[in-house]
Amino acid sequence: MTDWTKKKYDEYYNSYVPWLEDKYLAWFGENKTSYATKEQLDKTKITGDKNIDAIQDGVNTGVTGQFKEGGLLGGVGDLVSKEGVNRAERGDTGLGEKQAIEKGKQEQKGWGDSIPGSSWVTGKK
Repeated sequence: MTDWTKKKYDEYYNSYVPWLEDKYLAWFGENKTSYATKEQLDKTKITGDKNIDAIQDGVNTGVTGQFKEGGLLGGVGDLVSKEGVNRAERGDTGLGEKQAIEKGKQEQKGWGDSIPGSSWVTGKK
């Protein structure tokens, strides 16, 4: 029973948490791309001088604002947030089950296995 419960919990978590995060950030006009960019740029303080840090904060706000809703790259930010970040967080490749299986089979091939007529190199027929 606990395996079933854990599986169901994971399914619901992976379905609803990304949606909740997106809704929360949307209240502030942000998406995951703009928020993550802001976090990373905030870590790059060049000096301890408050004037330079204020200028850098202004530049960072301008850059991250381009990925927000209504920004020049707002559509890109939304697309990366929904199709990139959310899928990466839940381990989704974006491939269907059949495509993922085929991809797994392709990745198991050696370098010579994918070359036509290469059986003389690999020794496999």
